[in-house]
Amino acid sequence: MLIGFDKTHLEDQNHLDRMVHFFLYDYRFERVWKNPDNDIEKLSRYRAVLSPDFSMYLEMAKVCQIYNVFRNRWCGAYWASKGIRVIPTVNWGNESTFDFCFEGIEKGSVVAVSTYMASEHDNRCDQKEWFIAGYNEMLRRIDPEKIICYNTPFPEMQGDIVYVDYERSSWKYMSYERSFQNDDLEAFKIGGTYHKPCDTIEPYLIGKGGSAYGGEWKPSKPDDERFVGEPGDINRTTDRNGNLRETKIGADRKAVKERHYSDHGNSSKHSIPHDHDITWEGKRPNWGDAQNYWDGNIPDFKSYWRYDMTYRLLNSHNSLEDNRFKTISDFKWRMRCGGEVELEWNGIHFGIVPYGKDKKISIYLWNRPETEQIFNTADDALEYMVGSDRLRDVITQVTVLDRTI
Repeated sequence: MLIGFDKTHLEDQNHLDRMVHFFLYDYRFERVWKNPDNDIEKLSRYRAVLSPDFSMYLEMAKVCQIYNVFRNRWCGAYWASKGIRVIPTVNWGNESTFDFCFEGIEKGSVVAVSTYMASEHDNRCDQKEWFIAGYNEMLRRIDPEKIICYNTPFPEMQGDIVYVDYERSSWKYMSYERSFQNDDLEAFKIGGTYHKPCDTIEPYLIGKGGSAYGGEWKPSKPDDERFVGEPGDINRTTDRNGNLRETKIGADRKAVKERHYSDHGNSSKHSIPHDHDITWEGKRPNWGDAQNYWDGNIPDFKSYWRYDMTYRLLNSHNSLEDNRFKTISDFKWRMRCGGEVELEWNGIHFGIVPYGKDKKISIYLWNRPETEQIFNTADDALEYMVGSDRLRDVITQVTVLDRTI
């Protein structure tokens, strides 16, 4: 099992048998390059340390890619000189990076790779072809004794692979106090905004192309089929409560607007019906603010640019397992995209909806708008108490009755 660098601390007594990984946002571990001595004592307590996985985005200038390979190798070599057991992490871009991205690693070494960002998940296609090309080149150039693979290996991957379960290495299988008050929180600030610790690469940034991001969006759950179709289509579906939804498809065969014939259990935030514009920034659907019609003047829901528009009736629904949030990051990404969810936990039925231009988050007991509590961010919302349980502690266990995506 692995532990994210951002979860390590000097007082940790419970996870010292894990290896430290850096499959994280770069800003979470820039400190190991800028101040390499500061974390030596802490890192030396763990079983081993993977060299830092500085990003190799395809759109990067070549000199920046070379620089990040150099930083990866330099940190690993420096830690090794201090007596730390180091496993080199290998990363690559397209074929133009092959002449330098494998340099500095002794032939026959044990190496570490991650398939997570190249795998199919969170409504995106896999990037197997790109990944396997670089992986096979690594086998040829380094001929590693073993390959530690963080996340499920592709069937085509050859070599002596040590599989590390992505899920079992996550926060859910750690026992620690979540306050992290002893961490240097200044190290996790960017642009003056504090980001709470996270031990996985959050999926909401996926979609920019490159070795860390990429893959076109595709429907991965039955209910998501409504977001694609022929230009001018209006897809008609119902939520789990039987409420009609109409999804308008634009010229690029992706949804541009959706109408909900439901107030989502909070009549103070949604009229019946109400609309949401849908944009596709970063290849992911993002929900606009609810367009309510409190005065009763409800516009026609039709495609103005296509005369012979088609209504399609889609009857498929997600299973409760399809709907379940697999990780905290999964929930946070949905909130950032403006998603609306209906949940149940220990008999408590409640809803969560973003609203307003600053995307505040409203949590309320179903059909009891007077119980509404407002939160500024998804992280704040995860502190909401569902009965005697904190939402952060149970979000992967709650029954998700319905979700917009």
